[in-house]
Amino acid sequence: MSMFLGTHLNRFDAKGRVSIPAPFRSALRDQAKPQEPLVILRPSHLNPCIEAWTATGFASLAEPLSEYDPFSEDHEDLATSLYADAYPLDSDKEGRIILPDVLRQHADLTDEVAFMGLGRVFQLWNPAAAAERRQQARSRARSLTSKKNAPTGGAQ
Repeated sequence: MSMFLGTHLNRFDAKGRVSIPAPFRSALRDQAKPQEPLVILRPSHLNPCIEAWTATGFASLAEPLSEYDPFSEDHEDLATSLYADAYPLDSDKEGRIILPDVLRQHADLTDEVAFMGLGRVFQLWNPAAAAERRQQARSRARSLTSKKNAPTGGAQ
């Protein structure tokens, strides 16, 4: 399985297009099925960034919806939060996409975009916010690792 790895910076061109980094485009194309969009973008619920999903990965997000009555408010809230702000996109021949304004505003994107790989998905960030997020994640990961490796107490 192709994974999204690393952080890549790209600039918007004069027409408002930005190139998906070549390694990410390759991974997207490897995972795309015929008649599916190259990528599905949506605003993150947790961070001021844009999440980028393969169509298959995005479909897996909808699986928990089947646990709810399709006529319930819970189902409608989850479906709205998942689908209403999702944008299926294909790139042009050069791998460029145009981000919807609502997504650009959500992530505070102006001139440059940081594409951050997270394994099975990637995110689009304002570069300064991306650097801060990576630092926070490293710090938190060290804390999580320390907790996992800490003695639990009790008799040995």
